[in-house]
This record gives sequence, C-alpha cells and structure tokens, in this order.
Amino acid sequence: MFMGEYQHNIDTKGRIILPARFRELLGEKFIITRGLDQCLFVYTQEEWSRLEAGFKALPFTKADARAFARFFFSGASELEVDKQGRVLIPNNLREHAVLQKEVVTIGVSSRVEIWSSENWAKYSREANLSYEEIAEKMVDFEL
Repeated sequence: MFMGEYQHNIDTKGRIILPARFRELLGEKFIITRGLDQCLFVYTQEEWSRLEAGFKALPFTKADARAFARFFFSGASELEVDKQGRVLIPNNLREHAVLQKEVVTIGVSSRVEIWSSENWAKYSREANLSYEEIAEKMVDFEL
C-alpha cells in the first residue's frame, strides 16, 4: 500500500526522485499516466492490468467511456528508475501536471500521485474546508 507525502525537486531534464519505499513497491517497471485534478497517477504493472481489464469491460458504445479511456491510456508511459532513484517524466505529462520545480509525491493506497507543489497546496487548502462533509457522504460507500 502506498501512503505518505514527500517533497522533491524536478531537475532540468524532467527527472524526479521517487521515495525509496515507493520504488520498492512499484518494482522495476511501472506505469505513469495523466491523473485527475491536474496530477499524475503512477501504478504498478499489476494494478495497471486490473485497471485495463476494468476499462475493457466498459461499453465502448458509451461516449464517456471512450473519452475517459482515451484520456487515461493515451497519456500512459512505462517508466524505470535509474541508478540514482530518479524517473524521467515525459514532457506531455509534465505539462499536464504543470511540473516545474517543486514536486510532491503522495501515496494513495493503490497508486502514487505526483503533483506540482503549488497545485497540491491549493488542492489541500480547498479540500480541508470540506473533508468532514466528504466523510459524511462516504458513509454510503462500502469500505
């Protein structure tokens, strides 16, 4: 399980250091793609395969299913960690998440999210105002 929040810088080549614990759980190769809320999602190969199976089960006749599959899969890349523990984030994904200098990586159960520090701070401030309200709505979900 991925959890925690870590601050890093992105270098001029577009590389970031992933926390050692995340690297350990992700394995040698893993998948990165455009995420929601202007961040990036990072998945293990195993979790990516589960997601892919779920997408295949969606009706391709539904425009929303096709649109989200295009968004999700067209931005996906397979990554490997170099000897210094860094990964090179493809340019199109850096642009999607507005990654420039300071970066935050967070663990979110089955995935890692990569945020610009500015966007993460903004999201956190706004979300803090509504966490209790969100928690009340979550009662309807089976956890």
